Amino acid sequence: MLLHLQTRKLFMLIIVTITLLLAVACAPAIPATSEPILAQTATEVAEPSPTPEPQPLVFSDGLGREVILQGPAQRIISMAPSNTEILFALGAGAQVIGRDEISDFPPEAQAVTSIGSTYGELNTEAILALEPDLVLAATITSPEQVEALENLGLTLYLLPNPMTFEELFENLLTVGDLTGHTAEAETLTESLQARVKAVTDAVQSVEPVRVFYEVDGSDPTAPWTTGTGTFQDLLISMVGGENMAAGIEGWGQINLETIVTADPQVILFGAGPWVPTTVDSLSARAGWEGIEAVLTGRIHPIETNWVDRPGPRMVNALELMAKLVHPEKFE
Repeated sequence: MLLHLQTRKLFMLIIVTITLLLAVACAPAIPATSEPILAQTATEVAEPSPTPEPQPLVFSDGLGREVILQGPAQRIISMAPSNTEILFALGAGAQVIGRDEISDFPPEAQAVTSIGSTYGELNTEAILALEPDLVLAATITSPEQVEALENLGLTLYLLPNPMTFEELFENLLTVGDLTGHTAEAETLTESLQARVKAVTDAVQSVEPVRVFYEVDGSDPTAPWTTGTGTFQDLLISMVGGENMAAGIEGWGQINLETIVTADPQVILFGAGPWVPTTVDSLSARAGWEGIEAVLTGRIHPIETNWVDRPGPRMVNALELMAKLVHPEKFE
């Protein structure tokens, strides 16, 4: 009986052991790592976009020529004092490597290498030695000079002579694009436009004042003056003046009798280091003593470079002329 009981226990132990072994064998496999198994997804790696090639800058100049730059000009030769003033006013002065000998404003422009006079034969050796990537010419640059510079393989842009302030502002914006100073050109233009508007608003509906503008009084009996089709004539009309030489086309001489008959109320004259005319010398001219402007002392100089050079300082001339012709509007 005892033997039978032991045999039975042994048999039950074997059954339990086999059952446990089967349970372990049928259990799901446990991963070797405790890290969660993540589903792998395909990741698309974007190809880097190619850097776009810089596009050439294409312009049409005052001669209607197509001018192409590979980028804003960095080495510029200015062929006219007006161009030099514009370049420095836009902040492109450091890019000016050469200038005509007349360019004297701003004062720092005089430190730039001179390529000599632009009147007559050009110093092409000096121009080539500077290796410019742009020659900025002007209307005073003759067709022969333009051709000569082009034949040297130089890139030349001729800035047209403006006949209105709108055209002057277009020139400023163009030079800004040529030199990479577009934002500065826009800011300067907006400022100048506001100053012009302030003048024209102030002189609205004024009574015209008779004005005589003397360009050159070397011959006091027949001085040179400025008629229609000139910027001086435009300035006179914009400030509420009446140009007594409006019958002359462009610049011309006018005789003493015509001046006395017209009896200008204001006499203006271009003043500069090389101009011998003064208020006193003009007042003392024979035959001028009965002119109203002489009797009332309304004879005034205007810096000739403000008027003669088509640059930003033409707005200075407009403001001063307005105050001289209609001082009651600017008290």
